[in-house]
Amino acid sequence: MNTNENSGPTISVAMIATNEEKNLPRTLAALQGWVDEIVIVDSGSKDRSPEIAVQYGAKHSYNRDFKGHAEQKNVAIAKCTGDWILLLDADEVVTPELAVEIQNALRNATVNAFWMPRLNIFMTRWMRHGGLFPDEKLRLFRRGMATVDESIGPHGTPQYDADKAYLKHHLQHYGYPDFANYLDHMNEYSTGTVVSLSRRKAGTPNWALLAQSFINPFFGWVKNYIFRLGFLDGAEGLIFHLNHAVYAHWKYVKVWEARKKAAQE
Repeated sequence: MNTNENSGPTISVAMIATNEEKNLPRTLAALQGWVDEIVIVDSGSKDRSPEIAVQYGAKHSYNRDFKGHAEQKNVAIAKCTGDWILLLDADEVVTPELAVEIQNALRNATVNAFWMPRLNIFMTRWMRHGGLFPDEKLRLFRRGMATVDESIGPHGTPQYDADKAYLKHHLQHYGYPDFANYLDHMNEYSTGTVVSLSRRKAGTPNWALLAQSFINPFFGWVKNYIFRLGFLDGAEGLIFHLNHAVYAHWKYVKVWEARKKAAQE
């Protein structure tokens, strides 16, 4: 927690974390000494996540009525009491440079929200091309000024369209440290987008939806791997963009499958 009472506006970190014992020590250690409050909402960890959270001074609570990632993040945001809220995932680390930049920015802030770049790891490589960097996220905002969009599935982000600024230093995102982890996430995320994608594609016939499940991933791969220079990230770049196209394919197929099942009921 922040040990300097005259350091400026208070900062709350809002986070959701379930079975994150591998990530939490790294993430929480980077917050020590400069934030005023860490709020962690847990949907039911079966590992040491609650113990680790308390060990690092976080306010850990359960919300087992899990309706989705975005909804759960809004529960965490609502529990925060600081002047500013920093929304983090359990696998995101604030670098020392970013921590200093955040504190300096908030002392003289004339805006209500800040975007920050994010650097993503895939397997053993930090990905700097193919649309994966700077991967800017709106993560820092005055309390009461933003909530997470609950209408677009697991990748919902805070919504704030008024005055905002951009920070220079980046978050480190340890989202996909190995291939099995990546596949697990993509399966979960593609399932999590079925409702929102179904809503957006409500007027699309089934045959067109199935066609889009091949066409859209292909052109997405061309855009990111070739035109956005994803090939410069070496073998990891090739593996990532091929499999991310497959993930895009899964999203459409799962909507198509859900329609077929609904029609048979």
